[in-house]
Amino acid sequence: MLASGKAAMQHSGMATTLSVSKRGALTLPPEMRRRLGLDRFSSPMVIVEEREGGLFLQPAAAVPMRDIPKETIERWIARDEAEMAEFASAGTRKRK
Repeated sequence: MLASGKAAMQHSGMATTLSVSKRGALTLPPEMRRRLGLDRFSSPMVIVEEREGGLFLQPAAAVPMRDIPKETIERWIARDEAEMAEFASAGTRKRK
């Protein structure tokens, strides 16, 4: 699919063919940007996930850190620290 320089995007049951620039950029058609609400922002963002050999795009939003409750940030930090501790301990186990 990408060998021909084209990518297909599926959204709400509608397929759209988009060209891919040499730098890998895609341009979403205006009607699709409106449907996704991306036309409301000066610098819109999307989350791109690779799924089953294809790409899934969905709108994303940046939230300033000052707008995130302190408790939420503390929960994220605690979760990250727990995951790092688990990762570090897995690396110190002896392999057979």
